[in-house]
Amino acid sequence: MLFTSGFAFALPAMSTPGKVIDENYSEYKGIVVDRKSGTPLAFASLSVIGTNISTVTNGEGQFSLKISNEIREPKVIVSFLGYQNKSVSLTALNPDKPRIEMDPISVELPEISVISKDAEALMLAVLEKKGENYPAEQNLMTAFYRETIRKSRTYVSLSEAVVEIYKQPYMSYRTDIAKLYKARKKADYSKLDTVTFKLMGGPFNSLYLDVMKNPDLIFTENVMENYEFSFDRSTRIDSRLIYVLDFKQRPEKNEPLYYGKLYIDAQNLAMKSAVFSLNLENRELASQMFIKKKPFNAVVYPTEATYRIDYLENDGKWYYGFSRIELGLKINWKKKLFNTNYFSTIEMAVTDWKPYPENAAVSPKERLRPSVIISDEASGFSDPDFWGEYNVIEPEKSIESAIKKIQKQLKKKK
Repeated sequence: MLFTSGFAFALPAMSTPGKVIDENYSEYKGIVVDRKSGTPLAFASLSVIGTNISTVTNGEGQFSLKISNEIREPKVIVSFLGYQNKSVSLTALNPDKPRIEMDPISVELPEISVISKDAEALMLAVLEKKGENYPAEQNLMTAFYRETIRKSRTYVSLSEAVVEIYKQPYMSYRTDIAKLYKARKKADYSKLDTVTFKLMGGPFNSLYLDVMKNPDLIFTENVMENYEFSFDRSTRIDSRLIYVLDFKQRPEKNEPLYYGKLYIDAQNLAMKSAVFSLNLENRELASQMFIKKKPFNAVVYPTEATYRIDYLENDGKWYYGFSRIELGLKINWKKKLFNTNYFSTIEMAVTDWKPYPENAAVSPKERLRPSVIISDEASGFSDPDFWGEYNVIEPEKSIESAIKKIQKQLKKKK
């Protein structure tokens, strides 16, 4: 069965901040939480001051940062919607309990400007200002990519990669270029029902999700004919006001379209984040968007399709920072009593970037194909030392546990 999205390794448990990896790099780990409630803040952004190094927290609020030892007293800026930004010295974190506590902001609704009185007009202004708010030049980005597949509650496959992204200007029609630098995988094929479950597109799934580079994914020329926009309660990041727009497909539209929230920086009308889902009410049409090939004795349809894209601001420009795709799939087998549920998460985070080097080029042989299946390109977990200096998204505990189980099973088979 081929499954397209349409548009893990085990790290050790949290350790003392500043753990020396080698003579060149040290690793800092911790957790970002709400100061009052202690609730972990998932997908908070952390950027190392004075560099382009960044990462995001995982679904449990945990982070890991690997930083050159040339930076003697590394500090990070932590940001999260609805919270005050916080500057933290990583070396000052409590070694026994490395914890960053964030203070929520009480939002007072401001007087809305003329352009923002109309939610649809605001959305059009965001699209019109794309050339001002997003890079007009190429950038070379280093990104960490992860795919996971769960069968019900059990993780059965994990693939990870370090990817070089040759990000094209946002006003250019040229597509982004990706180069696979290193990849690895683990899979428990005994739990995949002998079905070949593959995610087509690999890192391109994440790049296509850049809705400001690829607005046709959602916001086509007839966007106002397809969607209704309305204002939700505003929020803030630090002192910056963020408008929140709700959007959904118009009731007369029958094809599967999207619904969700857009987070717009009120000062320059740049999109900060987008969190949305695909309408799966029309099961047959939704299946056609995802399922390209399936077993003859099965009925297959998606049960979940949720997307997230976050941008990071630097010197007045907004850059692709993080994206996450969550997909659910149900298989009803003919002549079988029970069905099978699969869930997949695809996430990619930019961990470093720089202006595109002069005379840099990627040969056609080195370029990842948009149809690449990352698990086919990965070489296994045989080279753990490679990942030493590269920043990754901290895996959640359930993923760590799954990898250990898979490794034990593989050892038994040998």
